[in-house]
Amino acid sequence: MVIYKFTNWFREFGWRHLVGLIFVTISLYPILYVITNSFADFANLQNSKLIPDTFTTKHYESLTGDPLIPYFKWLFNTYKIAGIAGFLNVLLGTFAAYAFARLKFKGRRVGLITLVLVQMFPSFLAFVAIYLLFFQIGDVAPLIGLGTHIGLIMVYLGGSIGFNSWLIKGFMDTIPTSLDEAAKVDGATDFQIFYKIVAPLSRPIIVVLFVITFIGIYSDYILAAIFLKDANLYTVALGINIVFMDDFANEWGSIAAASVIAATPIAVLFIFFQKQITGGLTAGSIKG
Repeated sequence: MVIYKFTNWFREFGWRHLVGLIFVTISLYPILYVITNSFADFANLQNSKLIPDTFTTKHYESLTGDPLIPYFKWLFNTYKIAGIAGFLNVLLGTFAAYAFARLKFKGRRVGLITLVLVQMFPSFLAFVAIYLLFFQIGDVAPLIGLGTHIGLIMVYLGGSIGFNSWLIKGFMDTIPTSLDEAAKVDGATDFQIFYKIVAPLSRPIIVVLFVITFIGIYSDYILAAIFLKDANLYTVALGINIVFMDDFANEWGSIAAASVIAATPIAVLFIFFQKQITGGLTAGSIKG
């Protein structure tokens, strides 16, 4: 009888718990592996395991005690670039989305189609053109050329505004236009309608896109490698790859410690904005 009940329970619900447990294990194993080995006393990956025999903090100390490795400078650079680029991406994308969703102007349909077409091409196709463009810009305006954070931020802006604008517009389309009409009766301008009505109601998707954009820029390596050549201007991803890795002596302990420190703020960001992210991903479909 007990076996029969267990069989029925497993057929109805148990297999779901089993599948969930498998996926949780697969997801947590590499995270635990990196965390434990950031404290492990080993020389290479051949000596590493999930539960090390001995623990040490020397890998974390190497990030703070070596003047040739400005790790926390890289971390600050990453926060600065990702924060500014993420904020401006969402701000400009929200402006563009409001224009396409609420305003009537010539070329509106063509502009929307252009946004979609531009997003169809892989960003890798533009790397050579971007490099040559900012190389020439640097001769005229060195502050925004190659090797500058401002130039890198400008490239990040150009790569995400179209995608963000399209998603925010789709969310704004679910907001009733009767709110705009009522505000216009009271004498509100288009800008007042934007920042007092439409933008606040679009906060869920705005928060989601900011978090996604921030994380994407935070972990980017390729564009940062193209732009930044000075070690003091490196981002975390670029600094770890260049300083801690070479063809013969990869410092896996320091890489693990640096990865743990760099990944912790992202985990905190997800936890802090968990409700907003969930709401932003589902609210549009519910309203629509």
